[in-house]
Amino acid sequence: MVHRLKSGNAKAHAAMHVIVENQIASVFGPTVRAMARLQGQGLSRHDAIHAIGSVVAEFMFMALRQPQDTDVGSLQAHVNAAIERLDAEAWRKSYGA
Repeated sequence: MVHRLKSGNAKAHAAMHVIVENQIASVFGPTVRAMARLQGQGLSRHDAIHAIGSVVAEFMFMALRQPQDTDVGSLQAHVNAAIERLDAEAWRKSYGA
């Protein structure tokens, strides 16, 4: 089953794909594990990329709203943990997929 989610901006959508694909290509542990887990839970590769991208986008938005002296390592640890917790059922519920 293919899910179509509305994307507000084609460039931002493409950028999220590139970010996640780059994480996979660089063997970034949390993303590689999440891809395997999400696809094992029934998401297509494309939807798994969207699920991970949704976490990345959320944290990017949060980072932009933080004071400039925010600890980047701490933020990265939170992103990693959120990607590690990500599961297909919760993503489907959150995004109506």
